[in-house]
Amino acid sequence: MAATELGLALSVFLACAVEAVEALTIVMAVGYARSWPSALGGAAAAALVLTAAVATVGGALKSVPIDTLRLVIGALLLAFGAQWLRKAILRAAGRKRLRDERAAYERERAAAAQAGAPREGFDLYSFAISLKGVLLEGFEVALIVVTLGAARHRLTLAVVAAAAAVAAVIAAGLAARAPLARVPENTMKFAVGVMLSAYGTFWLAEGAGLSWPAGDAALIGLIAVVLAGSLLAVAAVRRRSGVAGAG
Repeated sequence: MAATELGLALSVFLACAVEAVEALTIVMAVGYARSWPSALGGAAAAALVLTAAVATVGGALKSVPIDTLRLVIGALLLAFGAQWLRKAILRAAGRKRLRDERAAYERERAAAAQAGAPREGFDLYSFAISLKGVLLEGFEVALIVVTLGAARHRLTLAVVAAAAAVAAVIAAGLAARAPLARVPENTMKFAVGVMLSAYGTFWLAEGAGLSWPAGDAALIGLIAVVLAGSLLAVAAVRRRSGVAGAG
């Protein structure tokens, strides 16, 4: 497997794992509080919708000229990466609260309990909350899978990486029988933001007609530059916060 393909697979795996952890928290909360069959049914329905969307959009993108495709995909990935990086930088600098899966689980479970006693058989509340949660957490990942996979015609690789991430998170959740509170989500989001930003810059430039001097190896340099810039941003935000606090 080439370095670019390995980076692609790793980016998809980490992004999907992060969102899968958050989706698992929602499904487990309503499952334990109300109805496991209905909660799992909602999660399965959302997974089917996301899979169909990936297959449909991914198939349609095959007919788009490669330069146009890379230009659009590069812009999208850069936007996604910047969004992930911004939040990760603020969390790393202490300006944004880290997500607490245990607290999120307790909030969802309390809301499920306040919705009234579940009826026997199909529970619409559990189904709807699981469906909404998995769709919301999975939508951005589906776009990342499609864009990263389509840019190099490696949609199958991206889908396999996403499926592996979901399987790993589910297996960990089943083993722990609790929300995965110890997963280093911010570190993973930081890494995904760096890699998406690097890939986005790389393909945006290629789509605009630029030829990178080192070819695909330029991605390594881009990742290093984005990482260094992000770490400097964390230090700058921390320093500014310290100055503001002192004032």
